[in-house]
Amino acid sequence: MEQPASGAESADAAGGDAEALDRPLPEGVRRRVVALVSDAFGGLTVTELPAQLRQYARFTPNRRARFAGNAMAAALESDAVFRQRIGERFTQADPELAAAVESGSPPPAADPMDVAAAAYVLRPVGWVKLVAAAGEEVQRADAERVDEENRRELERLREELTLARAATKAETERLRTELDAARREAESAQRKLRGALSDVKRGEAALRRNAAEIETVRAEAAAQVSAAESETRRLKARLTEAESAVESSRRAAREGRSVGDMRLRLLLDTVLESAQGLRRELALPPAAAHPADLVDAVEPGRMSAKDIAARALSDMDPALLDQLLALPQAHLVVDGYNVTKTGYPTMPLEKQRLRLLGGLAMLAAQSGAEMTCVFDGAELAAPVLLAPPRGVRVLFSKPGVTADELIRQLVRAEPPGRPVVVVSTDREVADGVARAGARPVASALLLKRLSRV
Repeated sequence: MEQPASGAESADAAGGDAEALDRPLPEGVRRRVVALVSDAFGGLTVTELPAQLRQYARFTPNRRARFAGNAMAAALESDAVFRQRIGERFTQADPELAAAVESGSPPPAADPMDVAAAAYVLRPVGWVKLVAAAGEEVQRADAERVDEENRRELERLREELTLARAATKAETERLRTELDAARREAESAQRKLRGALSDVKRGEAALRRNAAEIETVRAEAAAQVSAAESETRRLKARLTEAESAVESSRRAAREGRSVGDMRLRLLLDTVLESAQGLRRELALPPAAAHPADLVDAVEPGRMSAKDIAARALSDMDPALLDQLLALPQAHLVVDGYNVTKTGYPTMPLEKQRLRLLGGLAMLAAQSGAEMTCVFDGAELAAPVLLAPPRGVRVLFSKPGVTADELIRQLVRAEPPGRPVVVVSTDREVADGVARAGARPVASALLLKRLSRV
């Protein structure tokens, strides 16, 4: 067991405790005090430790200083017995420094912070002055150290500033050189750009000229293609007609007669009926044949489909159609859809056909003329189930053949001299059948005539 402190020591301690610091411990001194307490901590038993420090009894000195520093500093300040015990351990560890601090004359070579830490633990008379002096010494040393560091930093900054100025000057010179070079390059680029823009404008003008020339060539090519297509359609129509003629010839040959014989017989019937009509018109008595009758000449009063126009009837007078149909062996060819779409275009195609064919049947019964109604087969979505009326032949054009081409085939199939009347408003159809010897009339004329049926 430790002996209790003597009376003199207690008086000194009382005198030391009467003194107090008027400012916090300098940070360096505080760290030395904590390290001193941590080193002396291990020499105490658990019962000798304040209650708040007993949990750190088994810590190593470093861990104690790190984790229990604040607690040890607080215990050292508030617990005089604990401070006395730490002082005794310090005195045993460093008796010379402890004796010098107790005497109030620490050695000049001693570290001021060690002196301040020993004075703070031992608390001799005048310890506050020792701590304050140590603190001032530490502050002075810190100030000198800071001044030295600041001086070195200032020197370094001056050197860096000198280097930076030199580098800035060199960089400025380099940038000025690069700027001059960039200006020259920009001027050269601007000249090149102006030249390029001029080239672009010339190229655009040339492009516009080429586009105009291309459009002209394209238009000419389109016209040539259109002409070639028209010629191709015409040749196809001629080929179709030739194929139809060949087929008709083959069919007639199979039946034991030729197309020429049929046309000749039809022409003969036309001539005979014309002769009979003339005989009735002139009231000629029967007479025997004479040699002069065999001479080929135009007989007075003989009428053809073209001679009807000489009677001064209007082209839209229904009587004109009656006169044409009254000719011997007259054949009326009707462009069906051309007539129906002129007279009643809003009706469905089926009703248009039925209405037109009904009127033609009545006209055929009244006039006795042969009648053929032609419809365009391209208008059909399906085969037509139609019973042609009496006296009217109904034809639909084949695929790839128009109704106009079929009408021209019908006109060319007739022998020269037979009166053929074609009803169509299509100018191309009218001109074509007129060149083939038929008489074209307008669709409106037939519609007027049918309205009287």
